[in-house]
Amino acid sequence: MKFAVVVFPGSNCDADAFYAIRDNANQQVQYLWHKDTKIPTNIDCIILPGGFSYGDYLRSGAIARFSPIMQEVISFANKGGYVIGICNGFQVLTEAHLLPGTLMRNNTLNFVCKDVYLKTLNFNTAFTNQIPKEKILRIPIAHGEGNYYADNDTLKALWDNNQVVFQYCDQNGTVNNESNPNGSLMNIAGIINKTGNVLGMMPHPERASDNLLGNTDGLLIFKSLINKLS
Repeated sequence: MKFAVVVFPGSNCDADAFYAIRDNANQQVQYLWHKDTKIPTNIDCIILPGGFSYGDYLRSGAIARFSPIMQEVISFANKGGYVIGICNGFQVLTEAHLLPGTLMRNNTLNFVCKDVYLKTLNFNTAFTNQIPKEKILRIPIAHGEGNYYADNDTLKALWDNNQVVFQYCDQNGTVNNESNPNGSLMNIAGIINKTGNVLGMMPHPERASDNLLGNTDGLLIFKSLINKLS
């Protein structure tokens, strides 16, 4: 399969995602520039990487949402194409209304950069089918606005439709306030859309995909998608 990584002004995890796909997942990958107005027909999955698109000057992801490439990403997703938004990419997906809710300032008002533990709640998605059911993922975060918020009706719909994919937890899989790094409602760390082809998550799987880093938990997410489309 072939991936594409979108590059916005201020993206700083685009090369990480590119490397993870090419060198760790052994798949084809290319860059897409934010001013591009066409997505190649052979692309199977688009990654919106982490960083600070357009400097986050207005609101995280708010300006990137209006980049020319995003109209194509929205069309690609609405036609069933797979999209992964990581950190700032997750923020862009909510701004583009491809995913519900929003990401607010961390409840501590501090930037948080550390490894966190994730509990997988839905193993039947294109992004999680290769994760062992007993596995607690250890994935890095690096964000100042990762506090997931949605109204009660939206939260109910997410749970009813099994759209909450990842929750912050401790190393034993217990979901509690102590394991919540940013104040996200219900410890939500990642969600999918109703049709299951768009994933948004604050943790960085591309930073946990190489043996040289001592952690390949994130690679399971990319391998799940490869398995789905193989």
